[in-house]
Amino acid sequence: MPSRALLASLLTLLTMATSACQAPPAAPAQGSDLDRIVGAKVVRVCSTGDYRPFTYRDPQGRWSGLDVDLAHDLATRLGVRLDLVPTTWSSLMRDLDDHCDLAMGGITITLDRAKKARFSTPYLRDGKAAAVRCADAARYRSLADVDRTEVRVVVNPGGTNADFDHATLKNATIVEYPDNDTIFEQLVQGRADVMITDASEVRWQTARNPLLCGVAVDHPFTFSQKAYLVPRADVMLQQWIDQWLNLITNDGTFAAVSQRWLGTG
Repeated sequence: MPSRALLASLLTLLTMATSACQAPPAAPAQGSDLDRIVGAKVVRVCSTGDYRPFTYRDPQGRWSGLDVDLAHDLATRLGVRLDLVPTTWSSLMRDLDDHCDLAMGGITITLDRAKKARFSTPYLRDGKAAAVRCADAARYRSLADVDRTEVRVVVNPGGTNADFDHATLKNATIVEYPDNDTIFEQLVQGRADVMITDASEVRWQTARNPLLCGVAVDHPFTFSQKAYLVPRADVMLQQWIDQWLNLITNDGTFAAVSQRWLGTG
């Protein structure tokens, strides 16, 4: 007959084995920002407000632009109110995490940004081109013509324009200018010679200023795409935005807004 000590040891081992076989309790499901947005009836969209034709905020606080129009459409289809939150290119990624549900406004897909957040399906193809004074346009036929020691290239810090300039230009003088909304006036006033930015912005600015001309707008220096940014953890919100983009691309909404702001559907 087994001793009491042996029976106690066997009981202890059986208890330990039973506990080991039991799966730990499932962690509670984390709600998506999409659920919170619908529940709060407001979607907070970060936008720089300084990058026409995608996003612009005038001195009175009124917003306009292609992505502003589309942000209103997104909010309407979600059944919520739109709250546009001003940000800057330098603080965009930080503000996305701290103050906004998503970011819209001519945002270029980059691998660095993709490490920190999720991109929607791309909605526009673009690439770097240049704006110059029309009087000097014959001097600039290529990127090599821009990258010369006597050329002053003006740039707003914090975005992909600055990244491109610092990575690519080895001889030209890079002049930082903090106000992206008035930066093209630096060309007009002769304080800089070239502004490298996305071809879509070059087209918009040169169409409205007869003193400025575009370089490489039809065949940009680079390839890039525009998309919307959502926090890295929120797959459901990203999927909803992708479905929304698919719908507006096929129901005529995107074409109508694009025609208004870009001159093409």
